[in-house]
Amino acid sequence: MSDRARSAPPNGGVLVTGLPRSGTSWVGKMLEASGEVVYVNEPLNPQHPPGRSPGVLNARVTHRFQYIDPEDDTEWRRAFTDTLGLRYGIGPELRENRSVYDLGRMAKYATSFTAGRLRGRRAMLDDPYALFSTGWLVREMGCRAVVLVRDPVAFVGSWRALGWQIHFHELLEQPALVRDHLGPYVERMRSLIGSPDWLARSCLLWEATYDVVDRAFRSLPGVHLVSYESLVQNPLAGFADLYDSVGLTWSDRAAERVGAATTEQPNAAQGAMRWSMRGGLSRTAYRPMGQGTALSTYRSRLTPDEIARVRELTATVAARMLSATVATGSPGRA
Repeated sequence: MSDRARSAPPNGGVLVTGLPRSGTSWVGKMLEASGEVVYVNEPLNPQHPPGRSPGVLNARVTHRFQYIDPEDDTEWRRAFTDTLGLRYGIGPELRENRSVYDLGRMAKYATSFTAGRLRGRRAMLDDPYALFSTGWLVREMGCRAVVLVRDPVAFVGSWRALGWQIHFHELLEQPALVRDHLGPYVERMRSLIGSPDWLARSCLLWEATYDVVDRAFRSLPGVHLVSYESLVQNPLAGFADLYDSVGLTWSDRAAERVGAATTEQPNAAQGAMRWSMRGGLSRTAYRPMGQGTALSTYRSRLTPDEIARVRELTATVAARMLSATVATGSPGRA
């Protein structure tokens, strides 16, 4: 551990991450129910909104899945020191973003940051795009991290339903990420750039990402891996454990909120994104759903042959990642 890491606050922020569509927004909202954190939505997302908000994070995000190079991190260290310290930059935000929406979002975050700092709350980053920077945020900035792992069949099915694509140049154009983590995958990623084989590309993203998590982050003190499926199947016990792992208080209020958020909702199948006005403007992928919806949607999104192919393409990494984290009865194993 570096001298700079030793100087990080002992009770720093919380990072909730995992590939997009792995349940990070749901988990983040459930941790927010503690009343002990300030929710910060995707500061490393290069799309505006929710990213490119210098009031929240005053650093230039250039790629999806931005990797913070530990050998060249001065700008990032300065920016995350302010973010994790809940110090909102009104000046930088006004210089960059001035629409009516931006001003409303600025008011929300400036207020929540200030109130949270005065009340001794911690910043909680809900950010799938911070996944490859998990090690840096834990070692250098004193965060505790929750890394969500979703069964690859359910993950691929969710991306299929939304029509999402992975563009491997976003990863390969980051030399430090390739140097530190992605070397074994460079040639396979290059071979799939421009390929019409959408399923192979999605599977390679899952495989490479969670191989990095397993090799580089899993054993770090302060990193807690948990499967999306296991949380859905046993949410009260699962979230009680997560609260303990990141240093939050598991209360009756939190348990009630988690219970309500794991009960099937009438409109659960209508769209991925939901606007929430509780506590201010927020757009996340969070929506309450029960086990029936959460664990079965892949069946209508992938054919049996596609499910078998996903299993084959991700088998090596999935055997390491899922055996210790996913409860019996996860997607595709029945």
